[in-house]
Amino acid sequence: MSALETHVATNRPELARRRLGGTDVSVTAVGLGCAPIAGLFTPVDPAVAAATVAAAWDGGIRHFDTAPHYGAGRSEERLGSALAGRPREEFTLSTKMGRVLVDHDGPWDLWAEPNGKASAFDFSFEGAYEAHRGSLDRLGLDRVDVGLVHDADDHLDEAAAGTYAALAELRSEGRIGAIGIGMNSTGAAAELLSRGDFDVALVAGRYTLLDQSALDGLYPLCRSRGVSVIAAGVFNSGILADPKPGATFNYTAADAALVEKALAIAAVCARHDVPLRAAALQFPLAHPAVASILVGARTPAEVDDALAMFAHPIPEALWHDLKRTGLLPEEAPTP
Repeated sequence: MSALETHVATNRPELARRRLGGTDVSVTAVGLGCAPIAGLFTPVDPAVAAATVAAAWDGGIRHFDTAPHYGAGRSEERLGSALAGRPREEFTLSTKMGRVLVDHDGPWDLWAEPNGKASAFDFSFEGAYEAHRGSLDRLGLDRVDVGLVHDADDHLDEAAAGTYAALAELRSEGRIGAIGIGMNSTGAAAELLSRGDFDVALVAGRYTLLDQSALDGLYPLCRSRGVSVIAAGVFNSGILADPKPGATFNYTAADAALVEKALAIAAVCARHDVPLRAAALQFPLAHPAVASILVGARTPAEVDDALAMFAHPIPEALWHDLKRTGLLPEEAPTP
């Protein structure tokens, strides 16, 4: 059966929407991360990419996240094409700044569909405007709703002086509704948030069933500053979807201790007849700082599975057992 034939529309409860910070921009409780449809690691048929976005729409998802870095513009192009004709006021689109596209003929580490381009870091004020214009062109839109400083973990000074300043100007002019960061390191994210007036923090893989490093510093900071969190990477790049030797944790091979812990969490879930994927998806959204979770998908079937797992009933006793056995910290909020 092909990827296009596996999508089955279902009637699920409407996904709740939450506002980002003090802005008028809102996101659905589940958003679609659009790096995979750009050919992350393996190629994706353009028709399957379009069908994946359509499946997300059919399932009630109205937040779509992309970036120039994803496939050197290919994600934005495919997402824009798939959303063409959809009511613009119904969906929220986020993209990122901090990279510009340059000519490149060599192989890529992440992207399996070369197009003669690659992304290069540029956190300058001018680079942010160049990235913004390029994103609008590729998306075929006259505005994006959320602009994020992308992967500035090792470039905080440049990002604060350049990209953030440009985003703040675009927001003040009404050309972007909300601004924020898209980062991986909790310490660097907290530092950059403290340097500006941000609305949202998209943080990948730092508040999951395996990694709660955002719990102590970053999330309390977001709460105190009125910054909404979009929790991405809820499967830690794969191990929480299918824990086994050889599984990936944050895009590298997971060590034996992480695999063992993931399997232990999965065993607790199994005792309550709950798939591990369901617990991994629902856990992050229980934190009061988190407005939504972001799920990457490359096929309609993956979208359908994520939405089914998000809606799967989970007894309170499961969370109690995870804490009782030391697999989750006592202070972690649970659904």
